[in-house]
Amino acid sequence: MEDIHVANAKKNVPKKGFLDIEIDPTIDLFSEIERLKKEKNMVLLAHYYQEPDIQDVADYIGDSLGLAQQAEKTSADIIVFAGVHFMAETAKILNPAKKVLLPDLNAGCSLADSAPAEPFRKFKEQHPDHIVISYVNCSAEIKALSDIIVTSSNAEKIVESVPKDQPIIFAPDKNLGAYLVKKTGRDMVLWNGACMVHEIFSLEKITKLKTRHPNAKFIAHPECEEAVLRIADYIGSTTGLLKYSQQSDATEFIVATETGILHQMQKASPNKTFIPAPPNNSCACNDCPHMKLNTLEKLYLCMEYETPEINMDEELRKAAQQPIDRMLEISAKYGL
Repeated sequence: MEDIHVANAKKNVPKKGFLDIEIDPTIDLFSEIERLKKEKNMVLLAHYYQEPDIQDVADYIGDSLGLAQQAEKTSADIIVFAGVHFMAETAKILNPAKKVLLPDLNAGCSLADSAPAEPFRKFKEQHPDHIVISYVNCSAEIKALSDIIVTSSNAEKIVESVPKDQPIIFAPDKNLGAYLVKKTGRDMVLWNGACMVHEIFSLEKITKLKTRHPNAKFIAHPECEEAVLRIADYIGSTTGLLKYSQQSDATEFIVATETGILHQMQKASPNKTFIPAPPNNSCACNDCPHMKLNTLEKLYLCMEYETPEINMDEELRKAAQQPIDRMLEISAKYGL
């Protein structure tokens, strides 16, 4: 018989977004999470932007491309996704028969929110001869309206794989789109969307920081604004930034992306110094508030009670799967 508190907490998930249950403070959450993974044949996938404790207990840590690839090939019965909503949705799209769990349903994405399905559908109708390439940071509805999905790891190669005479709409990130136009020379129609974290970096403060740390390499994610990218020593996906910091001879790095990645950078290169690029105000806005909604406690509860679960309309799921499959095919072809 299910405990009344648990039953009530489950009932409140649609309203609260997570299981609001008190946990015994003496519980070792790390060992409990490991036990649940083994007992229930669960795989725990975590994005680089999750808090360090969650990264340390995950089976796989990666960027959007790596996580989609892991989700596609897992043999686990249950996929637990420590990330944001569109990522767990992508795992469900690729694994309709598996249970996919997300610790907090409120873990959304400002970039995904910047492309609502109906306005985007109308925008697409205005460009009937264009194919739609969408960044993975979008809702299942936008994926279903797309021809190919990309991540920051594979976007350049995928755009270049499209015939030169084929017009392209790129959505939802205008900064990544502008960067790709510059890199590939393709004249794409850009949807006007952006990520709140990557839009807020201060060019002035970064320039001052570079003056104070003259030997530091400034590395940036392509979702940053063009003015910030212009002064970067290296531009790359989250995984690209991590690899660059490991392979570079430099010992100091100023990093313009969500601060969660600094944990992996420090672990991989303990003798190097990593400085988060400053935002243009006094708040810690280079922390993604959505990513940080997931906590170790919420993660444990969602694994213990297998709630909240991601469910999806089958017709929508099938439509959204086609452009993701196309991405995975092209990525495999180029060895990405």
